[in-house]
Amino acid sequence: MKKLSVVLFSILFVGLGLLYFFHFSGIGKNKKSEDPVEKPESTASGIAYVNVDTVIFKFDMFYDRRDELMDKQQKAEAELNSKAGQYEKSARDYQEKVNKGLVTRATAAEMEQDLIQQQQELVNLRDNLQANLLEEEQVMNRQILEYITSFLEENKSEYNYQYILGKSFGGQVLYGDTALDITQKVLDAINKKYKGENKK
Repeated sequence: MKKLSVVLFSILFVGLGLLYFFHFSGIGKNKKSEDPVEKPESTASGIAYVNVDTVIFKFDMFYDRRDELMDKQQKAEAELNSKAGQYEKSARDYQEKVNKGLVTRATAAEMEQDLIQQQQELVNLRDNLQANLLEEEQVMNRQILEYITSFLEENKSEYNYQYILGKSFGGQVLYGDTALDITQKVLDAINKKYKGENKK
């Protein structure tokens, strides 16, 4: 009787071992379960991203607006240089007359006061020109981003994403799988649209 229980226990142990082996080795399983699990389409196509820096700096509209801004900057610099030249000429004239004693102290004081006023006007002009150019640059950047955003909204059926994120250096999106990068696709499309609008 003792021998029989030892034999049965041994058979049971071997049977459990075989069962364990077949279960974890995958033998006898359906082949479909061996294939890697595919991501659902909604996950794969639900989110994409655009590299905002690349789109802006390769967008034809950016170059056109930047050229306009550069023209304004050059005109502002020319105006500032002209006023600065007038101020320097007045300052030299004042210094020469004072050194040679060609003006009274009262006249010299008036000339000095005029120079201080000219200098203040020059500083104000410089500050105003810089502020205006900075504001125009900010408006230009907002207009470009608005154009891109509007384009994506108008063509959402073509892109078929729930979210399109804007990835930029130092931005909120630190990493994006290149499979989700639609930068070139968007860039080609907005440049085509922009060129078409400018031909009219």
